Amino acid sequence: MKTIKLIILSIFIVISIKGYSSEDVEVKSPVDYVNPYIGNISHLLVPTFPTIHLPNSMLRVYPRRGEYTGSLLEGLPVVLTSHRGSFAFNISPFQGKAENIEPVYRYSYDQEEITPYSYSVFLDEQQIDVRFAPSHQSALYEMKFQNDSDTYLLINTRNGELKWNGNAVTGYQELRNNTKVFIWLETETKPVKNGVLNEGAANWEQTGTTGRDAAMLLGFGNKTPVLRVRYGISFIDEAQAKRNLEREIKNYDLAGLQNEGRRLWNEALGKIAVEGGSENDKTVFYTSLYRIYERPVCISEDGRYYSAFDGKVHEDLGVPFYTDDWIWDTYRAAHPLRVLVEPEMEVNILNSYIRTAEQSDHFWMPTFPGVTGDGHAMNCNHGVASVIDAYKKGLRGFDLEKAYKASKGAITEKTLIPWSGKPAGELDQFYRDHGYFPSLHEGEKETVDGVGGFEKRQAVAVTLGTSYDDWCLSQIADALEKEDDYQYFLKRSYNYRNLFHPETHFFHPKDGKGNFIQPFDYRFSGGIGGRDYYDENNGWNYRWDVQHNIGDLVKLMGGNQAFVSNLDDLFTEPLGGGSKVGFYMRFGGDQSGNVGQFGMGNEPSFHIPYLYNYAGQPWKTQKWTRALLRMWFRNDLMGIPGDEDGGGMSAFVAFSMMGFYPVTPGMPSYNIGSPVFKETVIKLNEGKEFRIIARNCSEKNKYIQSAKLNGTEWNKPWFSHDDIKNGAVLELEMGGKANRLWGAAADAVPPSAESGQ
Repeated sequence: MKTIKLIILSIFIVISIKGYSSEDVEVKSPVDYVNPYIGNISHLLVPTFPTIHLPNSMLRVYPRRGEYTGSLLEGLPVVLTSHRGSFAFNISPFQGKAENIEPVYRYSYDQEEITPYSYSVFLDEQQIDVRFAPSHQSALYEMKFQNDSDTYLLINTRNGELKWNGNAVTGYQELRNNTKVFIWLETETKPVKNGVLNEGAANWEQTGTTGRDAAMLLGFGNKTPVLRVRYGISFIDEAQAKRNLEREIKNYDLAGLQNEGRRLWNEALGKIAVEGGSENDKTVFYTSLYRIYERPVCISEDGRYYSAFDGKVHEDLGVPFYTDDWIWDTYRAAHPLRVLVEPEMEVNILNSYIRTAEQSDHFWMPTFPGVTGDGHAMNCNHGVASVIDAYKKGLRGFDLEKAYKASKGAITEKTLIPWSGKPAGELDQFYRDHGYFPSLHEGEKETVDGVGGFEKRQAVAVTLGTSYDDWCLSQIADALEKEDDYQYFLKRSYNYRNLFHPETHFFHPKDGKGNFIQPFDYRFSGGIGGRDYYDENNGWNYRWDVQHNIGDLVKLMGGNQAFVSNLDDLFTEPLGGGSKVGFYMRFGGDQSGNVGQFGMGNEPSFHIPYLYNYAGQPWKTQKWTRALLRMWFRNDLMGIPGDEDGGGMSAFVAFSMMGFYPVTPGMPSYNIGSPVFKETVIKLNEGKEFRIIARNCSEKNKYIQSAKLNGTEWNKPWFSHDDIKNGAVLELEMGGKANRLWGAAADAVPPSAESGQ
């Protein structure tokens, strides 16, 4: 007892001397570090949005305005039906007279606070305090009114039907592709009257309305200081929306609902624990994880789900159905991170891909699966990468044969023309015959139906991306012992060589006769976004788009020294165009977050800083990954340099802050960078842990001096998935000056297609 008293006294003395307050010693939970406002003001393209939702939940909302700088809220949100911008329904509380009402109220607001699991705002001119909490398929609003005037609630839909059934507002909103979202909305205080809004005036005789901007109006009299509203949503029908509500929100307990949301977020984010680094570092890291959990969303409702791919309701047979995944953005890092921390969910997502293929007109893997069907956006068909990445890292529980059939069909039967879901045509036959997608000369008129006037052919991007997809197909074929297919697609995976310019060492477009397009500028040629030849990035960034075979790219460029020199040039070559404005006007806003010609703000560049590992200079990977994190990913309103794409960019941040990155999804290995934290613990499946210890780690001490993996000296700038899957400890000794010998030996190079796995 005496010993315990002495310990307590010592702690008290230390606290007193240091002047700590209770706030100083408060232990934060992971969700407390999340700042949904990071990136809410964009540099050039789309900002992030402060989304309120549970991990991968069907119901998501954020305040309806433009960027963070928007001064008015367009009512209160009910549900987002896609990653960004597609709202359904709207709630507008107000007091006063029900005359000359707008279909959606526009509120001046203040005191807004957002966490992943809660929202509060003060509608200052209306004098209404609003608080909100979501569940998976339902949500709850609490509105406190400052005045004694008559209280009203307006519920509207942009295009659909609403009605009052005596107990609730029910109805639907039409979405794209014959898809509807349904609502069941109840209030704790029963309205004293109900009606509809017709041309800005209340009609208290009607109990239902249909069409554009259809709106129901509920009146509560002047003795309603607090109005609580709960609702459920469904993609199946109104009855299911009611069941979703009753299953998830049994009363009007806002605090209880927020506490449950907080618990679920801490459970998800807590699968990775970090120590060391600054408070801002932790905020950026956990906010990145929060972004990754925004999508895809689970739309199974009591074991059923509506699929826009065939317009039918299906039984999910115990396997939850996921959608809303922009695979071009997320295959690179978001899916590989999920393999580590959410393997069961990743298997369910892959099963969802296969189901959408089965439900479609053609048995093709989706490209941008969403609530309303496949978006067929961007180029190539990278769902195949997520399939082989999961399989090579040991995930099972999905039908690899079906996944192969769907992937093969999407790559060989569907056209490679960007943003198209049509069957293959003449350009695809040319690709099969000649091994590259042909380009047009500047000013040459397009002759092929289906090529978009804005998105163009993107011929180099298509050739490089399809070469990678073909490599992924070859790996699945090998796993399935399809030897002929394996050899066929492995040979096709080298098609990138057909566009490699032997003199400039860039990937250069060719015309249909096999001639390089001339004259040519790797910064600006190709029009807005470089889309005639590349896509959203210029030739300087697509120079490195051979994810599956970096070793061969090193050889094509003439060896390690030339490869490193070309990488160095990427980060130092001026933007051109006379100024930043000139560059962005001529090239478009897609390539942002520039360091020289390198564009941090778009997905094809994410793996590039790690490529020094392949040429004997991993210290430069350590230097650049830290520098890019410091420059472009910060705890502020402009803290993201480009279009974040719902987890695509954030996954790069999460991996890089932990100190490793999956350069080649489909190859079960990770490149080592420079961890930001002194210790990171990743909770793997079945209670296993992967622990990364970075001794002496700091902003200055970013260079690896030596390393051990599971107690054994480690001199390679990479490790395999097998090295960590059963639990592992990677120990790094960090310092302020580069150890240029560590990881630089010829036999330390990370694996690529030619070197094996």
